[in-house]
Amino acid sequence: MTRDLLAPTPYWDHWIDHSHNRIEHMWAKCKEPPSNPRYRPQYVFEIAREYWQLMLERYSRGDPVRELMQYFPGLLDAWAESERLGADEFSPEQQFSRHSWATNLDNYIVCFWLTGLALALDIPDDQWRRLVALMGNEGEDTLLDRVIASRDRGRRIGTAVCHPRPYARLLEAIDASPEEQPHLLQTFVENWYAELNRPPKGGGVTAIYDRPYWYGFSQNIEGGAYFGFWCVEAVATVKAFGLDDSLCLGEPHYPGDLLRPDGPTTSASSVQVAVATVAGQSRITQESLLRRLFGKSEQSHDREIHVLPGRKCG
Repeated sequence: MTRDLLAPTPYWDHWIDHSHNRIEHMWAKCKEPPSNPRYRPQYVFEIAREYWQLMLERYSRGDPVRELMQYFPGLLDAWAESERLGADEFSPEQQFSRHSWATNLDNYIVCFWLTGLALALDIPDDQWRRLVALMGNEGEDTLLDRVIASRDRGRRIGTAVCHPRPYARLLEAIDASPEEQPHLLQTFVENWYAELNRPPKGGGVTAIYDRPYWYGFSQNIEGGAYFGFWCVEAVATVKAFGLDDSLCLGEPHYPGDLLRPDGPTTSASSVQVAVATVAGQSRITQESLLRRLFGKSEQSHDREIHVLPGRKCG
C-alpha cells in the first residue's frame, strides 16, 4: 500500500523512474570534462541528493524497506567525490557554510535523515564509518551527536541543540522518563513540520535558511518536487535509544515502517483509507489531505537554494 497518499501511485512511479534515470545520466556526465570546474563539486553532490530523495520516494510509494539500503553506496561515493573536488574549489568560508550544522539547517536535517536511515536499515560498518566521516561536526550538536554515538561509541557530544525549533522537543523526549517518552515523542512528531516553518532570527547565529529546502514542495505535486515529508529524525532516536513509538504510529509524518520492515504497514495511509471507506468516499482529495497533513493550507515561499537545491531539473 502506498504510504503517502498526497500524491497518487502514478506520480511515484513516474518520478522514481525519473530519479533512477537522472542518477545514471549525472554519473555519465561526470565522466566528461567539466564545462565549469568550479561547479563540479556541487553537481556531484546533487547526485547524492538524488539518492536520498529516491529513498524517500520509494518509501512513500510503499516499496519494501529493505530495498532502500541499496542506494547508500552510490550516495556515499557521490558525497565523497564532491568533498574531494570541493577541497580545491571552495574557500574556508564556503566550506564552513556548506558543512556547519549550526549555520546550515539543510545540512543538519539531511545528516539527521541519513543517520536515521542508516540506523534503521543497519547498513554495514564500512558504510557507517564513511557516513560518519562525511557528516563530520563531532561535538557540535548534543542531540544528533548522541544519536550518532549510539553506534559510534566514543563520539564527542555537543553541549547545545543547534536548532531548538523544533529539535528541543525531541531532546526532551529522549531525556524524559519511560512513562513520559511516548507522549513527548508524539508531540514532537505532531509539531515537526509546522515548527520547521521558522521566522527569521533577530540576532545571534543565523541559519543559511530559516526553512528546509524542501519545505512546501507538496505544492508542486505535478512538477515532481515532492518526495514525501517524513520525520526520519524521530525514527533515528527510537532506533538509537529504544523509545516507545506506539503513539506515533499512524501519524502522517512518522515513517514507522522503517523500523518494521516485515510489516504490516503503520503508515497513516491505512488510517486514511479506512476513514474514507467508512464515510463512503471513493477517494481522498488533495485538499483534505493537506488539511490532515499540515493542519491548514501551506503558505508558499520563494528563495534561492544555496547548498542543497530542490529538484527536478534535467
